[in-house]
Amino acid sequence: MYIVIIMMWEGINQRRFPRVSYKCRIRVSSDSGEEIIDTLTENIGAGGICVVLDKAFALFEKVSVDVVMGEKNAPVTCSGSVVWVVKRHPAGPSNVAGGFKYDTGIEFSGLTVEDKRKISALVECILHAEA
Repeated sequence: MYIVIIMMWEGINQRRFPRVSYKCRIRVSSDSGEEIIDTLTENIGAGGICVVLDKAFALFEKVSVDVVMGEKNAPVTCSGSVVWVVKRHPAGPSNVAGGFKYDTGIEFSGLTVEDKRKISALVECILHAEA
């Protein structure tokens, strides 16, 4: 018999920049340019993003990030660092090719004041809509 204890992660309350669940198109590439991954965000804030990737980037690896927040806005382009990676087990049989996914946290760096304002405005809009 197994007992499962579920704990709520309180990390969101300790962040300098709040994050919200928001799906937007994102391109993550290694600084070497060898790996480019297009995916959707899990959540976003002015300080960084969480994405689910098919490939594990190394902890503290430098990446380039392009975030598309709607068709009318120019993409937000900046550098970032991978600050955490959590391997997800596949939902189906483990012998399915490419079955693992990686929850990946990326901290933004080199974000312009205007791009930080765009992301902050998006977060505030979503937070007020949810209230």
